Amino acid sequence: MPRTHPPTLITLVRAAMRDHDLAARGSTVLVAVSGGPDSMALLHVLAKLRERLAFGLFAHGVDHGLRAAAASELDRAEQFSRELDVPFDRTRVTVHPGGNLQARARSARWAALKAAAARNSADRIATGHHADDRAETVMMRLLRSSHVGSLAVLAPRSGDRIRPLVHARRADIDAHIARHGVPYAVDPSNADPRFLRARVRSEVLPILERLSPRIVEHLCALADDAARRQKE
Repeated sequence: MPRTHPPTLITLVRAAMRDHDLAARGSTVLVAVSGGPDSMALLHVLAKLRERLAFGLFAHGVDHGLRAAAASELDRAEQFSRELDVPFDRTRVTVHPGGNLQARARSARWAALKAAAARNSADRIATGHHADDRAETVMMRLLRSSHVGSLAVLAPRSGDRIRPLVHARRADIDAHIARHGVPYAVDPSNADPRFLRARVRSEVLPILERLSPRIVEHLCALADDAARRQKE
């Protein structure tokens, strides 16, 4: 019987781009890059696919001013972008410490990315959300809301935002990084138990995955079903 291998990250992204029409031929994509593993892997994959799929590519980083290391992480992202022959730019925003910090930082980041996309005439903004992120978000919504519509999260495409990694698992990204020697940095806030997402990631989903090994797939399917119901 022939050996079968799991699809590579490049294969998963190429399929997502095709199946969800994420970037038309001749379009321009701005990829949001933080220096973390997800966005750096996405940058690398899109750089490899841009000629085959005939789209233009720019990279942009946003420094929220919340961590001293963020600037040097974006320096590394800029160097990697140059090695891939991808134009890179960055924006510094101000997010003051206080309540609802992560939501306010996301809002400031998205505004900066929208402005950068407009400057570069980009049709799409690609972010590094993957299947595990999506499952975590569904679980967070289940903990906070009883409304089915709230589960329709992190779709492959939302307006001008695209998520080419949406069918990839975190393990697929880790394997790609190791195989291709993609540089990356780790944001310690991602493991900070003060944030609900960090606790869902480190405590809740591992327990659920032991009970149901396909829980991430099931939660993503639940998000898809909620999105379909919204359109009906």
